[in-house]
Amino acid sequence: MRTPKLTIQERQIEKELLKGTYEPVSDSEFKSIADAINKRKKDTVLNIRINKQDLDNIKKKAKRLGVRYQTFISEVIHKVAM
Repeated sequence: MRTPKLTIQERQIEKELLKGTYEPVSDSEFKSIADAINKRKKDTVLNIRINKQDLDNIKKKAKRLGVRYQTFISEVIHKVAM
């Protein structure tokens, strides 16, 4: 089995976990965090046609924000759907 390649942030978290920096949370807080993560899981595919210029603008904006454009689109949809 291959060892997964970790990002810088993931390596930092792993290092801090091994040092014991993080503290345990209550069961209710853990459940709240787990529920929030589960609500954000992406489990459906959506194919749409949009104007090329709109997509180019979305990609530019996502790049300025430092996120992938598909993630950016997903976040926008999530905010509108709430």
